[in-house]
Amino acid sequence: MRIEATSLPGVMLVKAKVFRDARGAFLETWNKRDFAAAGIDAAFVQDNLSESKQHSLRGLHYQVEQAQGKLVRVVDGKVFDVAVDLRHSSPAFGKSLGLILDADHRDALWIPPGFAHGFLVLSETATFEYKCTEHYAPEHERAIRWDDPDLGIEWPLPAGARPLLSDKDANAVAFRDADTYP
Repeated sequence: MRIEATSLPGVMLVKAKVFRDARGAFLETWNKRDFAAAGIDAAFVQDNLSESKQHSLRGLHYQVEQAQGKLVRVVDGKVFDVAVDLRHSSPAFGKSLGLILDADHRDALWIPPGFAHGFLVLSETATFEYKCTEHYAPEHERAIRWDDPDLGIEWPLPAGARPLLSDKDANAVAFRDADTYP
């Protein structure tokens, strides 16, 4: 695998090295040594998997305490994945990164603690997995509006389409009203 910096400090694109032959494919999805060499000291405590229909939008989620670092990857389908820097001390505070993750390329995204995260399903369905550095703590979970004008995220929805949202995401707060990190 090759780990590359992105436009957001600390967010890293993990480029998979996929070995394909007549039997199928093999790839390494995580390697502690490679992550440490890239400056990522992550100890994962929980793995999650979600299955979603086309135009489902999950996010923008984060935990104000027990902040989670996440290593995210699509194992089936295609998504537009987004990270938003919520660290006041960062020069990129309030900035976002959006990119395509898909099962064909098998790339992953490392999102350190201090970021909100979300994704939009672009394929008919998608299976999305993520490793977390902290356990889920619903009492600390927060959500920011996916369409907040202050964030200006350009979600690739077809003209006139609305995303499928959970009640939590439909009622999420504006970025300017959100709890953030020091």
